[in-house]
Amino acid sequence: MDNLIEIHCPVCHASLWVDADKKNVVQHKKSIRKTISSFEELLNKEKQKKEAADERFSQAKSLEQAKKKKAAEFFEQTIKIK
Repeated sequence: MDNLIEIHCPVCHASLWVDADKKNVVQHKKSIRKTISSFEELLNKEKQKKEAADERFSQAKSLEQAKKKKAAEFFEQTIKIK
């Protein structure tokens, strides 16, 4: 029996079936991923990505400010003890 190996491409998501004994491609199948049908849809997706990135940035910024405030309070508390 043939020794078949199925390979999935991480870039285009296509599939290849390779006969390992004969070292040739037996079958291939193109990706059935949905392609973007319009430019407007692409713009909306990119806008959503940008908004999500902005939200993550603002969360990181507020977390950093909270850390600085806590460090300043700890510093002040340490000075008062001595």
